[in-house]
Amino acid sequence: MMNKLFRSTTDSKLTGLCGGLAQWLGVNPTLIRLVVAAAALCSFGTVALIYVIGSILVPKVPYSHF
Repeated sequence: MMNKLFRSTTDSKLTGLCGGLAQWLGVNPTLIRLVVAAAALCSFGTVALIYVIGSILVPKVPYSHF
């Protein structure tokens, strides 16, 4: 069965996208947050824009997945 990418409701700081991505990849959420923050600074905001778009497009975890 394939894992689906959802925004996390339990491990979220802003929108839950990094928490959901970390759960989907099977890595530490802090590592994902640090990589996204560093990439956002180095890309002059392009990654921040992608983060906002991803937060809009990726759905939250449905209640049946708890």
